[in-house]
Amino acid sequence: MRNDAPHLRSTDSRDGAGTHAPVRAAEPWWRGAIIYQIYPRSFLDTNGDGVGDLPGIIERLDYIASLGVDAIWIAPFFRSPMADFGYDISDYRDVDPLFGTLADFDRLIEETHRRGLRLMIDQVLSHTSLDHPWFQESRASRGNPRADWYVWADPRDDGTPPNNWLSIFGGPAWTWEPRRQQYYLHNFLSSQPDLNFHNPEVPRAVLDNVRFWLDRGVDGLRLDAINFCFHDRALRDNPPKPRDQRVGRGFSPDNPYAYQYHWYNNTQPQNLAFLEQLRTLLDQYPNIAALGEIASEDSLATMAEYTRPGRLHMGYSFELLTEDFSSAYIRTTVDTLERKLHEGWPCWAISNHDSMRVASRWGGADPSPRLATLLSAMACSLRGSVCVYQGEELGLPEADVPYEALRDPYGIAFWPNFKGRDGCRTPMPWSDGAQAGFSAVAPWLPVPIAHRQRAVSHQEADPDSPLNTFRRFLRWRRQQPALRWGEIELIDLPEPLLAFVRRCGDEVLFVAFNLGAEAAAVPLPLPKATALCALDGHGLPEGHVDGGILHLPAYGAVFARIG
Repeated sequence: MRNDAPHLRSTDSRDGAGTHAPVRAAEPWWRGAIIYQIYPRSFLDTNGDGVGDLPGIIERLDYIASLGVDAIWIAPFFRSPMADFGYDISDYRDVDPLFGTLADFDRLIEETHRRGLRLMIDQVLSHTSLDHPWFQESRASRGNPRADWYVWADPRDDGTPPNNWLSIFGGPAWTWEPRRQQYYLHNFLSSQPDLNFHNPEVPRAVLDNVRFWLDRGVDGLRLDAINFCFHDRALRDNPPKPRDQRVGRGFSPDNPYAYQYHWYNNTQPQNLAFLEQLRTLLDQYPNIAALGEIASEDSLATMAEYTRPGRLHMGYSFELLTEDFSSAYIRTTVDTLERKLHEGWPCWAISNHDSMRVASRWGGADPSPRLATLLSAMACSLRGSVCVYQGEELGLPEADVPYEALRDPYGIAFWPNFKGRDGCRTPMPWSDGAQAGFSAVAPWLPVPIAHRQRAVSHQEADPDSPLNTFRRFLRWRRQQPALRWGEIELIDLPEPLLAFVRRCGDEVLFVAFNLGAEAAAVPLPLPKATALCALDGHGLPEGHVDGGILHLPAYGAVFARIG
């Protein structure tokens, strides 16, 4: 296809912006990979305590392999007081008894690899739990060996915190410690104190913890809040944000965190050198991938910066985890990243454990299962790798968890305007029984009836279910090099249509999705001589091109070979 076709925006440009390295003959496993995210406490409970565990993941590995994914990413399972459900770590080198043992983890690695899958784990590097021995020592006095391992600051003359930084979970990012007569920094909960990466001993100790898991055989790391490792040493105030720009990524609408430009409490230039240290460690192990979670004032620019050679392998942000939903928004987001991302590799996510499930976020109160399936296929057709959150393959909507059953401190603090993250964290519905086949006892969060009606046991028997359509699409995608590794060229079409071209060597695919509930027919802005050969086998409702007109059924798609 010509890059000067009408209404066609290519990621290739004369000045080099948006260009990418050519596809190599043998791609590393993580490029174009589908990564299945598991929230372990909600996957499968095997010991009857109402909380999922590592043996539960092992028990369902055949199911995961049947989906056609390439890897699994497991949210934190390390020792923790669970104030933030594992993202507050007290021992980085052990499994919390809630989830099992180190022996269980070693068996999980072995069984995962035996099925041809890769295993990625979460690493939470920017902060620890209050219960971590490092913090217990650091808080004791100003003169102990780890006194400078966390971010401590004297109060202002009036006793207030040293600056105006805010916690993502609401309120000041500083908590008073009477033992030291100082404040400590926490960008998240007050029980998650931030490490001081300006002290060179800290990154060395953090990397030693990472090495522990690399030595056990993990294939990759998902790096939580990786741009939060360093802070501004001068502790400058964050500037205020105009009211019309207070649109955070996944923030409650009444969260004051959105009132500031977060220029100084994260995303500092010193973090780049740390990423290069981390990459030097990772390069000592074969076939390792690092995926960074990035949330900054310009997350797409930070992704491009963090994934340059010698830093992270991939990055993802919250741009497709917001309530913004239109083909124009998706197209603009992808186009913006492509123009910034010269050498790095993107990763996309449309659902995760921190965001409302995409079926409800983009589909409303009664989302169509066909929309959920289409959205997964759309994400898996973009250039990059993709994180698929457990239950997306079932088309699960957001669960409405009553206040008395809430467990998330974020939701409890901001109720009723914002219900927190429990609605996307409810247990996986394996069957339609009272506990959804998740546990023999009442689970840690209730499973809604709507989820039990979409249980795996129901969908397995229906060849046209979201689950089986998802499987068919991933099997088909695996045979399409252009979808796995190719370049992307975006095409302007009216709402609610999204279209682009994927190119890998001599293979060129035209791809179009109808994100709406009504059939659509529009002129296709391609040169008249363009020859399209429609492909089948992907399992989605199929559209077609006839006489230069693109016809797409509701929630339908076209995949066609060009030339």
